[in-house]
Order: sequence, then structure tokens, then C-alpha cells
Amino acid sequence: MLYAVSKRVVGAVARTIYRPTVIDADKVPTSGPVILAPNHLAVLDSFIVPLVLPRPVAFLAKAEYFQGTGFKGSLTKWLFGSLGAIPVERGRGRAAKEALEAAEQVLRDGGAFGIHPEGTRSPDGRLYRGRTGVARLALSTRAPVVPVALTGTDKLQPRGKKLPRVHPVTVRFGDPLDFARYAGMEGSLPVLRSITDEIMYAIAELSDQEYVDRYQSPGAAAAA
Repeated sequence: MLYAVSKRVVGAVARTIYRPTVIDADKVPTSGPVILAPNHLAVLDSFIVPLVLPRPVAFLAKAEYFQGTGFKGSLTKWLFGSLGAIPVERGRGRAAKEALEAAEQVLRDGGAFGIHPEGTRSPDGRLYRGRTGVARLALSTRAPVVPVALTGTDKLQPRGKKLPRVHPVTVRFGDPLDFARYAGMEGSLPVLRSITDEIMYAIAELSDQEYVDRYQSPGAAAAA
């Protein structure tokens, strides 16, 4: 109930101000487990995808967003919590494992889960190599993966800006990708890499971003 009310209120305000263009949202299954895999250009990406779809979508969010104090901290905690965000502490291996376990539970319960394969925001608007967490989720839950392309969100909230601007945003959904042919191969790193690359190429086709076949930071490869 809290999610539905919050989404209705926030969504109405966001659509009135920003008027996002949504393309092929009907490609997202209306029921059953599904993984949404968007590119990542701005902090607001994790808000926009759930707001343009009729069904709830859970995303991972930094634990700091749930630990703030004062009015701003309380507002941020309420906003992230009411929209189904799952808190995760960055930089801890155990925390990453717990986050994936929480994501698996969402999917096993028949829900929709959103994950940015790049891990962090693109520093220059290009699309970077994805991490294999999305592939592990797809194989462990048998959920289809819907690639998603966001454009304009980096102009909506540029790096270093606390408040969003008014700028056109487009959300384009691709055809669901089924990886059932790899069932039972969750432990194969080449398979996980192949699945992740297929997802990233699908996102690149939707977004028209230049694809960079490397991670955004030297330490990112360890997470793959």
C-alpha cells in the first residue's frame, strides 16, 4: 500500500514536470519474475524506471540513503524505502552477497528487480562493460532480462548537482532475453561473461551509446 501511494504521488509530480517519453513498455511482462537491466547515467535512473511502469520494481540503493538524519535524511529514507529500494553497503563483499540474495528473493516471489549492469554511473555518457551479477541472477532465478535504455537523465541531473533540472528524458525497453539454454551453468565464468555481454550489446543498440569494452574503474573487474 505504501509503495502504491508513494509511487502514485511521486509519479504524478514527475510526469507533470518532466513528461518522460516511454517506448515499448509493453515488452515488460506484467506478472512473474523479470530483471530490468538499464544503463546508468544519473542517480535518478533508479527512480525513473519504476515510475514509468505499472508494476513495482525493486532496485539496490546505497545504505547511506537510509542512514541520513534531519528532514532531508528522513525524506530520502522515506522516498527510497517507499519505492522498494534494497539498501546495500558498498565496499563489503558480504554486503554484495546479501544484496544479490535479496534480489533473488524478490524474483522468486514473482517480482520485478532492476539492476544496473555497469555497477556505477557512466563518467562520460558511454556504455561500459557490465558486471556479471545480472547474469548470476538470471541463471539462479530463470527470470528473463529486459534491457532498458535511458537517455537524457545525465542532463536531468548532472554530476555534482543536488537538484534535478527540467530536461527531456526517454526510457526505451527492449525485447526480453531468455537464458534458459544456460540452465545449470551458473558456475561457468565464460557463460556468465557471455550472458552479460549479450545484455550490454542489447542496451547499446537501444541507447545508441558508444560501447567501451572495459570496466569503469580498475577495481571493478574484481566484482565480475
